[in-house]
Amino acid sequence: MEPLVGIIMGSTSDLPVMEKAAQILNEFKIPFEINALSAHRTPGEVEKYSRSAAPRGLKVIIAAAGMAAHLPGVIASMTPLPVIGVPIKASLEGIDSVLSIVQMPPGIPVATVGINAAQNAGILAAEILGTGNPEIMNEVVKFKNSLKNKIVEANEELKKIKYPYKTN
Repeated sequence: MEPLVGIIMGSTSDLPVMEKAAQILNEFKIPFEINALSAHRTPGEVEKYSRSAAPRGLKVIIAAAGMAAHLPGVIASMTPLPVIGVPIKASLEGIDSVLSIVQMPPGIPVATVGINAAQNAGILAAEILGTGNPEIMNEVVKFKNSLKNKIVEANEELKKIKYPYKTN
């Protein structure tokens, strides 16, 4: 089994957030790899990883970073693959991370999800892969239908709650 998605984080302290991306990829049966690489502490390894990702068969990279949050942009500068940035809430409520990831220069796009929103990064990676893979698309469709069903069920439960002035 060869990985289609790379999950990269600046340090293993990001793992509690990034596990949500791993869980969703696993649920969708998408092979992935996880590595800790730092744009500041291991820049040579980041370059080696980024340049080898497409030739190794990866299709999407999810990169998490907090504070200065350079990792997603550095990776995006060295690979033709789509990169999804996950801002980590490390300082300033994560706003610094969002701005560092989303404000990329022309020619170096990084798709960016919400602060600590690794699950959404995993879903977005699956959606990207699903455009060329009907099996993955089917998993995404099933997942989205389950979201709809949860709301329908929740609405049925809300109907059971009684208040003197509640009209539905």
